[in-house]
Amino acid sequence: MTDTPLDTSHDRGGLVDKAETIEELDAGKAASSDRFFNRELSWLSFNERVLAEAVRPRYPLLERLRFLSISGSNLDEFMMIRVAGLVGQKQRGIERASIDGRTPTQQLQEIGSRLETLYAEQQRAWRELRRELEGTGIAIVSTKRLPSEAYSWLKDYFENEIMPVITLQAIDPAHPFPFIANRGMGILFTLTRQSDGEQVIEMILIPSALPRFVRIAGEEASYISIENLICRFASKLFPGYSVEGDGAFRVLRDSDLEIEEEAEDLVMTFRSAIQRRRRGQVIQLELEDDFDPVAEAVLRRQLAVEGATVIKTDGLIGIDGLEEIVAEDRPDLKFDSYAPRYPERVLEHEGDVFAAIREKDIIIHHPYESFEVVVDFIRQAAADPDVVAIKQALYRAGNQSAVINALIAAAEAGKTVTAVVELKARFDEEQNLMWASKLERAGVQVVYGFVELKTHAKVAIVVRRENGGFRTYCHFGTGNYHPVTTKIYTDLSFFTADPKFGRDAAKMFNYVTGYVEPRRTEAIHISPISLREEMCSLIDREIRNARAGRPAAIWMKCNQITDPQIIDCLYAASQAGVEVQLVVRGICSLRPGVAGLSENIRVKSIIGRFLEHSRIYAFANGYRMPGDRSTVLISSADLMSRNLDRRVEALVPIRNRTVHDQVLQQVLLANLLDTQQSWELMGDGHYQRAEEGDNPFNCHRYFMTNPSLSGRGEALEPDDVPTLVFHKETRGETD
Repeated sequence: MTDTPLDTSHDRGGLVDKAETIEELDAGKAASSDRFFNRELSWLSFNERVLAEAVRPRYPLLERLRFLSISGSNLDEFMMIRVAGLVGQKQRGIERASIDGRTPTQQLQEIGSRLETLYAEQQRAWRELRRELEGTGIAIVSTKRLPSEAYSWLKDYFENEIMPVITLQAIDPAHPFPFIANRGMGILFTLTRQSDGEQVIEMILIPSALPRFVRIAGEEASYISIENLICRFASKLFPGYSVEGDGAFRVLRDSDLEIEEEAEDLVMTFRSAIQRRRRGQVIQLELEDDFDPVAEAVLRRQLAVEGATVIKTDGLIGIDGLEEIVAEDRPDLKFDSYAPRYPERVLEHEGDVFAAIREKDIIIHHPYESFEVVVDFIRQAAADPDVVAIKQALYRAGNQSAVINALIAAAEAGKTVTAVVELKARFDEEQNLMWASKLERAGVQVVYGFVELKTHAKVAIVVRRENGGFRTYCHFGTGNYHPVTTKIYTDLSFFTADPKFGRDAAKMFNYVTGYVEPRRTEAIHISPISLREEMCSLIDREIRNARAGRPAAIWMKCNQITDPQIIDCLYAASQAGVEVQLVVRGICSLRPGVAGLSENIRVKSIIGRFLEHSRIYAFANGYRMPGDRSTVLISSADLMSRNLDRRVEALVPIRNRTVHDQVLQQVLLANLLDTQQSWELMGDGHYQRAEEGDNPFNCHRYFMTNPSLSGRGEALEPDDVPTLVFHKETRGETD
């Protein structure tokens, strides 16, 4: 899920997953809405913040349209996974409560109420944007009269490009009702046969190969939706019939994959499960408001929509499809173009990535610095005669992956190459199966990891022959090896040749490929083995320091916080007087600012041009925060039960002083100081925009307009980069 700046469905952020189970609650802790926000309602709040960007005047018009499209794509996946999971529980009679005390039935009721408002806001935003687009020369036409030249072009296009592709299907006892795929769109026509007055219902399923919007030829940018185009020329499809009514519809289905843990052939099991997903239970049916009643009754009956959400709208169905219009070549209506920098440190070594890492550790801040350096890490390893082995964990790699091609080149060059391909990366399963097959044909040893655990860690190691022995070079990332998301997700890539990290990374790969659980590690922590324990231990250390009167603070940046144990640890820290600053982009089940519980916790969410995706965890360690002695770690893991207990993740300490300062006092601090893209989470669960103040600060603009903050070279003096200063009272400034 895809990839647009905030389309977290592809993590695509890993935004949605099946409902957490009651076993994830701490023993003896009662579920309570006084202590926790509901996960599903918190997610809806996140998508409301995304949608709010679509009506924000400060953004260019097509970027606002992109936010609207993303809100639609996000909501689709929420329905297909999260709501589908709750519906399934309700249908099976499972009424176990979530951490906030709500049963599946109660959650579905509240979600339904929020959805009604959210869908209405989407349509309101669409009408506003449509009017504004027309004022800039971009028109989305419907049934309005067209100039003769445009009409003639559309008629020819329909006859030559559309009619040969679509198929008419009568709906009657002689013709079985056709299967409608997940996210499938169609049109039902109610017709009267002119020869005998017989009423007939016909269906057209719109092939996914057709464009969602057709751009009418000409200098002016005029678009027509595919469903309006088909309806406009319906008379050409049904000669001898009178069209009495028509209506477009769209179907969403349960899209979760359920895999048998005892599966003997994981690849075949996944191929079969993907096929089943396409035929999942209908979860949502979208209909045009003036849908013909007779046709609607047929559709509802045939799709067995009992328990499904039915949305009727007088606007546009399939809001996510607006992304096609965003592609219009109008740079004046988009963000200024931005070209990521290649790390100066590597350039100073004439592009030799390994020489740069050998000198000292490097941190790369994407997308401000190019992901190409990560690809070069593998490319150069493939071409280097001294490299003997490459191992890489691939969660999402996209459909045009330079990383995959580099691994293939390495195998063809005779290197020992191991790729851990995660088949359970939601909605990328088919893509990953294809890559796995291609890698195997090239001679790569492909491993699929655990059946019951997702391998979500982003780790690569290169073993190189040096000075009569071997040296291991490591890459640890907070994001995926994906060519699209690396341009729009903010993530960190950490490179090191420290032997401790190399030994730990090798143990992690042995754990995934051979199920050999490491008894101890020297630097990194791995879930589900020790990551949770380490996180709780670090929080506990801050509590002890606060009680001893020493400086105590916790700064965290992640995508979601839902794990009850971690939240309770943070509550305990707040009650002990620890200052807790959290940047949580999406779901947050923690309730901040509650007297006696969390008055020392502040939570904010950043929504802007780039999707904040990096996970950074920092602890004062008994000294002033931020400072040289603070403990700083990066991770592939969010603070969710699935990440801590059901995924293989890596928590990586940053020990090099230069890198430590860059991550803590630039990247993390800039997120805390941001005011222009930030939302504050209130104790009652609602979010409000942060006050910009007299000196508004935009962390994305800061990183885009300053020299490299991470892979810095000797040519950059410290004064080249404005220093960020954190003041608890004023919330910061730049010097």
